[in-house]
Amino acid sequence: QVQLVESGGGLVQAGGSLRLSCVASGRTFSLSMGWFRQAPGKERESVAAISWSGVTTDYTDSVKGRFTISRDNAKNTVYLQMNSLKAEDTAVYYCAARPSRGSSRAFIGDLGYDYWGQGTQVTVSS
Repeated sequence: QVQLVESGGGLVQAGGSLRLSCVASGRTFSLSMGWFRQAPGKERESVAAISWSGVTTDYTDSVKGRFTISRDNAKNTVYLQMNSLKAEDTAVYYCAARPSRGSSRAFIGDLGYDYWGQGTQVTVSS
């Protein structure tokens, strides 16, 4: 089992920045990680993903050039640096994990994640 705990959400003005963190515990070996978000009345959306090694990353088009996903495997932590935030980025952000099974992929847009955090609210005021 894997437990995920997100932090770093909050209220920020448009154009501002936030950094989300996700700490994993339990069976953390060789996990591919992703960040998702869900706005009120909308489906959950894949935002960013990173391979188990951190070498491969991928992003949904709407955040490319503004968000950066990274990881520190020594700390079992994944980060999402969010810059130039927009009102449409407002959502609950979730961290997710899945065993890599030897793949070096970043599983963007793939909801086949096995473990999920509880979510952290990000609100961007315009």
